[in-house]
Amino acid sequence: MVDITVHGAGIFGLSVAWSCVRRGASVRVIDPGGVGAGASGGLVGALAPHVPEHWNAKKQFQFESLIMAQAMWAQVAHHAGVDPGYARLGRVQPVLEQATLPRARTRATGAQTHWHQPFVWEVIPADSYAGYAPSPTGYLIRDTLSARLHPRKATAALARALTSLGVEIVADGPARGVQVWATGAAGLNEVSATLGANVGTSVKGQAAVLDYDARDMPQLFVDGLHIIPHADGTTAIGSTLERVFDAPSATDAQLDALIAKARELCPALARARVLDRWAGLRPRARSRAPMLGHHPTKSGAFIANGGFMIGFGIAPKAGEVMATLILEGTNNIPADFRPEASLPQAAPLRSLTPPIP
Repeated sequence: MVDITVHGAGIFGLSVAWSCVRRGASVRVIDPGGVGAGASGGLVGALAPHVPEHWNAKKQFQFESLIMAQAMWAQVAHHAGVDPGYARLGRVQPVLEQATLPRARTRATGAQTHWHQPFVWEVIPADSYAGYAPSPTGYLIRDTLSARLHPRKATAALARALTSLGVEIVADGPARGVQVWATGAAGLNEVSATLGANVGTSVKGQAAVLDYDARDMPQLFVDGLHIIPHADGTTAIGSTLERVFDAPSATDAQLDALIAKARELCPALARARVLDRWAGLRPRARSRAPMLGHHPTKSGAFIANGGFMIGFGIAPKAGEVMATLILEGTNNIPADFRPEASLPQAAPLRSLTPPIP
């Protein structure tokens, strides 16, 4: 039995642990902050695909992960005995300008080519969602692939499911066996400091939860804003994108402006009470794609980092390809997702390909 220590109890770390333990490995997860202490403890949970055009390996990876998500989260719910908040209810996007309608319809053809049935991307009349998603053009884009997940409930459920399978999740303790580093913003900073070169950064995000029950409605994406109805009868909105900030975990007037914008764009939220506010740092690798594979500075170790805004969406497949690499020595990770893609040319990959235990 292979011993694996995963550093980090966010969505990447827990997903790697999930895939490894289900293949028979003995796994320990260490995180001094606890489960979901970083970006994975947010509120939004939009599992949405890239637009179905200019297809590439990254979009294919995300598509396959979104397909895998339904089965994975059903299994998590079974083992945990609690609901992670997953549901595939689709997404609607108001078409804001007449000039963009032809392109929106062209993307429907792209979905037919790159997605498989029953998932569609289509342009529909906005009156189908009157009062929820008004559109100045009278049209909406609707896709049936998007899903929602409650980040806090999902990470808590996944941790509970792992515990039921014998995984030890602790704040501190000795690391043993193969090391996997999934330590988010702090981990990217550590790699950059070790290499003396920037491999990624932290982007602050703020989000809120409102007291509005639309649990059976699709998520709404409009003018850069995600509005996500959750299964518990609340609706999350987010998020800001802040590259310059003073207080990483504090909410401020930028979130107030986001809430006001959500009320304007979605009239159903006009009188909804704010229940919770969140701010945190999301790790973004230099390549703007996740960093999965052999660790660039720790010999024989692995890294899973840089999920940024799509971490939950790609986590099912990220966990699987990492487990395949760690346990079998087979690297199925797209080149754009590997650590090398985020390393400046002057900063070579320092880790060594580890032997298979």
